[in-house]
Amino acid sequence: MKSIIHSQFSKMDELAAKKTPFFFVVDFKMEHIEVYEVEELDNAGILVDFPNFKSFLPQNFLEKSLVLKSHPETLEEYQPGFEIVQNNLKTGNSYLTNYTRKTKIECNLSLKEIFFLAEAKYKVLYQDEFVFFSPETFVEIKNQKIATHPMKGTIDASTENAIEVLKNDIKEKAEHYTVVDLLRNDLSMVADEVKVDEFQRIDYLKTHQKNLYAMSSEISGNIKPEFQNKVGSILQTLLPAGSILGAPKKKTMEIILEAENFDRGFYTGVCGYFDGENLDSCVMIRFIEKENDQLYFKSGGGITHLSKMEDEYQEVKNKIYVPVH
Repeated sequence: MKSIIHSQFSKMDELAAKKTPFFFVVDFKMEHIEVYEVEELDNAGILVDFPNFKSFLPQNFLEKSLVLKSHPETLEEYQPGFEIVQNNLKTGNSYLTNYTRKTKIECNLSLKEIFFLAEAKYKVLYQDEFVFFSPETFVEIKNQKIATHPMKGTIDASTENAIEVLKNDIKEKAEHYTVVDLLRNDLSMVADEVKVDEFQRIDYLKTHQKNLYAMSSEISGNIKPEFQNKVGSILQTLLPAGSILGAPKKKTMEIILEAENFDRGFYTGVCGYFDGENLDSCVMIRFIEKENDQLYFKSGGGITHLSKMEDEYQEVKNKIYVPVH
């Protein structure tokens, strides 16, 4: 397995060295990696809509309105995994763990229709298996500079003084500081002069149910000489993404695998597009998956020792949305 994984990252390095554009997907556990040259995407049944790359011609889709109904687990069902996470946080095995759940949903649209209807910075339809509409950049590489944009902390935009509440909430603040620190350390493995360029930026996310504010920061550095033009080697060093895992990475991965009673698969993995010069990539969140004709929405949030179970349970439900305006 390790040699197969390594060969896919090596393939990315080879394509990048030849300045050949490619698209890639990597699952959460880094067990499944796919690399496609652009002309292969259509046959693979993959549609990509990124800020600087679309893999399809404009299509006129019937303007249907979205009807989405979720069937979340009960608080009692959410609790056992949450307690496993909390016990590990209290004993110091982790100081941030991203705990996610899988929710059964009903929707009147196909995955392809959802793909064309949703509005997001990054959208991908993978065959008839999953679709996501992610607001979160993983890493960008431009002119030998690398930047990452961790997104941690959300709040219902209708909350009174929502932005101030979000920025000053002790739990959200601790979570955000932890992820920024983790990703600054991660970037330092592949870059020099790493710095935080923007801290606690607030973005407004419109959805079909409720609107949210989300908190992000930007961290950047200059790629070290030994990593220049080696997209695969950079990704192999940085993955899995700290913002959807936690810290420290190795132990927190063990905690997640114990606490979550489902396989994340490609959810919270990363995918990206290399245009021959620069890379743009995202974290695969806001994710709908089809299993045996049943749709599931995967969502979650970061847990710290300050987290309240009812609030975290609510956050899982808040994130079950499709961003349509």
